[in-house]
Amino acid sequence: MAGRILDGITVLDVGSFIAGPAAATIMGDFGAEVIKVEPLRGGDPYRDLVRIPGMPLSEHNYPWLLDSRNKKSLALDLKVPQGREALLKVVARADVYLTNFPPEVLGRLRLTWEDLAAVNPRLVYASLTGYGEVGEEANKPGFDVNAWWARSGMMDLVRQVNGPPASSMPGMGDHPTSVALFGAIMLGLFQRERTGRGAKVSTSLMANGAWANSVIIQAMLAGATFVERPPRDRALNALINFYQCRDGRWFSLTMLREEKDWEPFAQALGRPDLPADARFATAADRHAHSPALVAILDAVFAERDWAQWRPALEAHGIPFGAINRVEDLRDDEQMAATGTFVPLEGVGAPGLRTVMSPIEVEGQDKVPPARAPQLGEHTEELLRRAGLDAAALRRLRAAGAIE
Repeated sequence: MAGRILDGITVLDVGSFIAGPAAATIMGDFGAEVIKVEPLRGGDPYRDLVRIPGMPLSEHNYPWLLDSRNKKSLALDLKVPQGREALLKVVARADVYLTNFPPEVLGRLRLTWEDLAAVNPRLVYASLTGYGEVGEEANKPGFDVNAWWARSGMMDLVRQVNGPPASSMPGMGDHPTSVALFGAIMLGLFQRERTGRGAKVSTSLMANGAWANSVIIQAMLAGATFVERPPRDRALNALINFYQCRDGRWFSLTMLREEKDWEPFAQALGRPDLPADARFATAADRHAHSPALVAILDAVFAERDWAQWRPALEAHGIPFGAINRVEDLRDDEQMAATGTFVPLEGVGAPGLRTVMSPIEVEGQDKVPPARAPQLGEHTEELLRRAGLDAAALRRLRAAGAIE
């Protein structure tokens, strides 16, 4: 192949944790050089996420391996004037600058869009915030659990009836948000192709949470009347529900076209008598008697294991989905076939795989994932490439801007 789409594009990842840096990871997968600009002491705090109580235990720093693969690390103290000046040397040669610092911090550091556009008018400046760049909460710290999951209403909506709010998984809102930021960056680069000038693009965790929950939010905005979501044994529609097999495995039914699928479903169950039952003759009848149908289906599905029910449902074209345990994904044949999990090279652990970004372009092979950088591993190399000589590097070290 002639080359990857983003070959020759340099991205400065001046962010922390997940949503912003993960957008840079996607760009790196398509050939961009991604330079991770980190605080001199401690680096990106994402390096330490794995140590938070409750995170799965592993000998590998798996969050860092996932989102910092193939990146180069440039460690600078941006609070030191010389550190900022060194960064500007790198900015002058970059194509994309990605940050998730709040607006007031960017202003204090003099690293706003206006500051950097004066150095590099062709720069695409990508800003990620928790709650947007205007309004009373513009400078409020935001993580996906509060700005994406809780603020959007999803945390409340998915809870069990009368139960406490539902917890989210680490990065659950960050990674979808990173795809939105990636799209914004690509729009900025497309505009630059047309005009020759860079652009500022932005998104927020809050906006992406609202977009993720937009069907229900739109219902609210349209004045819809909401009904209480009952427990699964009293589901409003037994054919859009989840069930447990004899071996304890759960799966979900999603029969949105139930008039079409009802009789084939009954055949798949080995219960051809069900369509003749007056309680279940029409969709309206089935909805009116949904708890009774749930009870029947619970008993039927409890008769066999998942390995038996899956092919029976597939053979009759019934829409369903396995409710996977995370350990089931290790041997998921469809994920293997689609390249969702790929080998991670250079980490000293043969067989270790990582999750590939979810975008594909026909005819484009992505960059094979390789190990994430050590803090400051490429500092001298990158600064020399930006035009700083040995004497300049000595002055930076004397000022405490680099190590």
